[in-house]
Amino acid sequence: MMPEGEGGVCYKEPLVVKENYQICDVTNRKILDQLKEKKPQVTFSCTAKDHTCNFQFWVDQKESFYCSLDTCEWATEVEYGKNTTNYECEHIKCRCIPGRMLCGEDGSIDIGEFLEQDIKGPASFSTISTQGGSDQDGSTFQEPAMNNLIKSVFGDKSIFLQCRAGECLYKTDVPGYKVPVKTINTPLIAGVIAGCGLFIVAVILFIWYLSRRSAYRNYAAIQLSDDSDDENGKLMADHKPAALQFDNVSYYLNGRQILSGIRGIARPGQVTAIMGASGAGKTTFLDILARKNKRGTVQGEFYVNGEKVDDNEYRSVVGFVDQEDTMLPTLTVHETILTSALLRLPRDMSNVVKEQRVFEVEKQLGIYHIKDQIIGSEEGKGRGISGGEKKRVSIACELVTSPSILFLDEPTSGLDAFNAFNVIECLVNLARTYNRTVIFTIHQPRSNIVALFDQLILLAKGRTVYSGSFMGCQPYFDHIGYTCPLGFNIADYLVDLTMHASTARSPEEPLLNADAQADHFRTPSSSLRAVKSVASASNASFENSTTESAQDSTAPRKHIRRQSLRQRQERQLYTRKKTSGVDSPSTPRTDDEDNAMGSLNDSTQQWLRLSRQQNSAPSQTVEDPDHLPPIASGYITDLDVIISSYASSDVAASIRDEIASAVESARQANGSADPTAQQGSGGVHMVGYTRVSKIGWGFSSSC
Repeated sequence: MMPEGEGGVCYKEPLVVKENYQICDVTNRKILDQLKEKKPQVTFSCTAKDHTCNFQFWVDQKESFYCSLDTCEWATEVEYGKNTTNYECEHIKCRCIPGRMLCGEDGSIDIGEFLEQDIKGPASFSTISTQGGSDQDGSTFQEPAMNNLIKSVFGDKSIFLQCRAGECLYKTDVPGYKVPVKTINTPLIAGVIAGCGLFIVAVILFIWYLSRRSAYRNYAAIQLSDDSDDENGKLMADHKPAALQFDNVSYYLNGRQILSGIRGIARPGQVTAIMGASGAGKTTFLDILARKNKRGTVQGEFYVNGEKVDDNEYRSVVGFVDQEDTMLPTLTVHETILTSALLRLPRDMSNVVKEQRVFEVEKQLGIYHIKDQIIGSEEGKGRGISGGEKKRVSIACELVTSPSILFLDEPTSGLDAFNAFNVIECLVNLARTYNRTVIFTIHQPRSNIVALFDQLILLAKGRTVYSGSFMGCQPYFDHIGYTCPLGFNIADYLVDLTMHASTARSPEEPLLNADAQADHFRTPSSSLRAVKSVASASNASFENSTTESAQDSTAPRKHIRRQSLRQRQERQLYTRKKTSGVDSPSTPRTDDEDNAMGSLNDSTQQWLRLSRQQNSAPSQTVEDPDHLPPIASGYITDLDVIISSYASSDVAASIRDEIASAVESARQANGSADPTAQQGSGGVHMVGYTRVSKIGWGFSSSC
């Protein structure tokens, strides 16, 4: 019966779901007596799709007449212990089968003309079913004209039937049925519940009264411990400084390499800044250092004081402050930090010490004066604390546990310059005063913030551009030919450099020459220079280009690409200079601003000389100079050169040597001569406090 031949069940209720069939025995006594041994039966079927039904009357298993019903509606009325199903059809058409009983058979009447002319409708088919059975159970088919015929011939009001229904359905199509709730004595039940509630309240009050009496009986003065300050001081002073070393860190996700070969050291008492343009991999790298669960594959070596530490022990001694400040807006600042302290500090530490620790952290971060203000939210009616204060509250939630290593994801995000400096200054004071290791990502810091950095890790496209001491950063880039002009914020310059260095160039393209002294050249307009009053060696690059320009002046120039103001400035600032034998470049002369633009137009080919490739097709003239054609194969980028320069530099070598030295020192201290023997936490036990987080995650997003 099912389309697939399986999965069907027999639904035996008389109400149609899709297509219902019923076979009924006629129970009218006078009809049975009239037909004697011939058994009268009725079949009744309905289709839900088109709201039609069919009625057939059978005598001795032979159909006598049939009726077609349309415009049908049906419903079931459910009562306690009784169900009633009704079918109501507006129109009915009946026909006789000639030569059958009641339709012209020998010895019987013929009602064919009556059926065709008088039976018009409406018609109904109803079924009553009671729990346990009763005399009312059964079905009835009624139609006004047919009822009159039955009454005049047999004396009954209508045709009475005893039916069996059936319909093949999937289990999911069977209508649900809920047993009606029997009427209950609501006042009685309410009284019982109220009595039980009063009894429970009375018991609670009695127990409270007894406990208070016992407390007053044993009342005595509480002696505060003189060691409370010592317990609190141990949180900040008694800890093992943690130096974090990482070597050849890589990360793969969905077959793509996101990070590649990152190496560095974060020392206690110092702050380490991770910088890079958007998409450079800063946050991903920070999550890996904090050992957050990542979907991809992490490779590399991680050491704490030269030893490998298992994840559980490592996570107990670190804190992580997410970029988003997730705090309850209805709590005060003090309540928020105290909640973190109560949940995460040891159970055997007294509440007095925990609250004292909260007060000290609030004073250290400069939020003690706002401890009674609510956090608030942008959606709330009342105003809460500012964005910089929220960031310091998030940091305070981590500092109450006194972590050895503190990770922060862009702690200055969304803050103005003043508040951003205050946040970084708090982190620097924390690291230097209590010998903590602080690592954070940061985006576009101001120069006064940059001056606070101890270590710098500069990333570009998941690779290391620089990793080492911040004090040695500028001399290193000067050495490789990328000098930050005076007056520039070096952080902005380095991030912009990683972006512009990604532009492809030919391996044969000449570098700007910083060796020549070219005082006779005219300086372009100051609007094309980064800082007008800054000494620069960029004009020295004209020495070679002037000679070449003179040699090429007689040759026809085709397909010369127009250069925008932005292109010329970026060319001058972010092109590598030759630095051999130059201690300090000369300062070019600055002429009148009106004549400067003419000088620039005359020396366009000297500013950007495109390297020619043999057998290459002529370049296409581009209308928009800011939208260059695609990178040709065989070209490399300055970023590849910068990354390669760092990998082979003395800075990278010193980092490698220091990591190897720390690992070897830890191995010797633990008495292990086998390099493969150091797989756990070694002989050093790191003390920390368990973080409250979701199951399966190593870190909570905030307090």
